[in-house]
Amino acid sequence: MAEENNTETKQEVQETKPAEEVKETKEADPVKEKEKEVEKEKEAPAPEPAPPKPTVHRANFEKDVVYLFQFSRTPVVPSVSPFCLKVETYLRLAGIKYENVDHKMKFRSKKGLLPFVEMNGEEISDSVVIIKELGQKFGKDLDEGLDNSQKNISHAMISMIENHLHWVVMYWRTKHPDHIVKGYKMNLQHFLGSRVPSFFLNIFFKYSYGRKGSKKVKAHGIGVHKPEEIDEFGQNDLKVLSEMLEDKPFFFGDEPTNLDVVAFANLAQIYFVDKELKYSLQEFMQEKCPNLVGHVNRMKERCFPDWDDICTNLDLNSHLPKPPAEEKENKSKDEEKKAEKEGDTESDEKEKSEKETEKENEKENADKENKEKEKEEK
Repeated sequence: MAEENNTETKQEVQETKPAEEVKETKEADPVKEKEKEVEKEKEAPAPEPAPPKPTVHRANFEKDVVYLFQFSRTPVVPSVSPFCLKVETYLRLAGIKYENVDHKMKFRSKKGLLPFVEMNGEEISDSVVIIKELGQKFGKDLDEGLDNSQKNISHAMISMIENHLHWVVMYWRTKHPDHIVKGYKMNLQHFLGSRVPSFFLNIFFKYSYGRKGSKKVKAHGIGVHKPEEIDEFGQNDLKVLSEMLEDKPFFFGDEPTNLDVVAFANLAQIYFVDKELKYSLQEFMQEKCPNLVGHVNRMKERCFPDWDDICTNLDLNSHLPKPPAEEKENKSKDEEKKAEKEGDTESDEKEKSEKETEKENEKENADKENKEKEKEEK
C-alpha cells in the first residue's frame, strides 16, 4: 500500500511538473513579445521630424530683400517715430532693396518694438542693430570714411539726440496728446488700422498714449522737470547740433553719415509739425538754427524725392515701381469684359427662369381648367 501511495504521488508530481512548465512558458511569452516589439521599433527607421514653423511674418520672402515693419504714414511726415524714419532713411541712402509691410499696426518684434525688419527668414529688431547688421551684410557702412575721432564724436552726438533730445519731444507729445494728432494731421482710423469711429479712437488714443508715454518720460527722468526747463534742454541740444554743422551740407562734409540720418529723423519730428499748431522748439529751430532747417530739407530731397506722394496718398511703398499705364488699362478692360460676360450669363439665366416659370404657370392653369371641365361633366 505504501508503495502504491508512493507511485501515485510520483505520478502526481510528474503530472504537475509539465503543467507548471507550461504556465511558466505562458507567463514568459508576453515579456518576450514586448522585447521583440522593442527590437522591431529600434530596427525601424525613425520618422522624419516635422519641418519647423516659420518664425517670421513674411514667409514668402524674396532673397536679400529687407521687409520693414513700421508705423503707418501721416500727411505731415512719413513716420511719427524717429527710429522708423531713421531705418527707412538709411535703407534709401544705402540703396538697399526694401519693402514696407502694411501690417495695420498689428505686429511687433520679439522684443516688443517697432521698427523691425525681416530678411531671408530672420528677424532683426532695434534700429541700431538693424543698421549695423545690414551694413555688414551689404557692405554699406555710412561711417566708413570717418577716422576714429570723428566716429567718437558721431557716437556722442547720436547718444545726445536719441537719449536726450528725443525725450524732450516725447515730453511735449505726452503732455498734450491732442498735439500729436493735430500736429501731424493723423487720421487714427488709418493710422491704427481700425474701423472704430474716430471720436472713440481719439479718446482711446489720448488716454492710452498720454498715460503710457508720461510713465516712460518720468522713468527716463526728464519728466520730473518744469516745462520751461525741459524746453531749455531741447534748445541747448539744437544749439550744439547747429554749431557742429556750421555751413557744411552734412555734419562731416559733403556726404551724409549715420549722424546725418539720426539727426534728420529726429529734427523732422520738430520741423514738420503743422505750422498752425504753435510749438516753441520748432520756432526756436527756425529762428536760431536755420542751418538745421537747411540740413533737414537736403536730407529730405536726397532720400525722399517722393515725400509729397507719401504724405498725400499715405503710400507705404511709393518708392517701388508701379505697373505701366498700358497694363493697368488692359487689366481694367479685362475686368470690364468679365463683368459684361457675367452680366450676360446672369441675364440669360434670368430669361431662362422667366420662361420656365411661364411654362409652369401655363401647365397649372391647364390642369385647373381640365379639372373644372371634369367636374361639370360629372
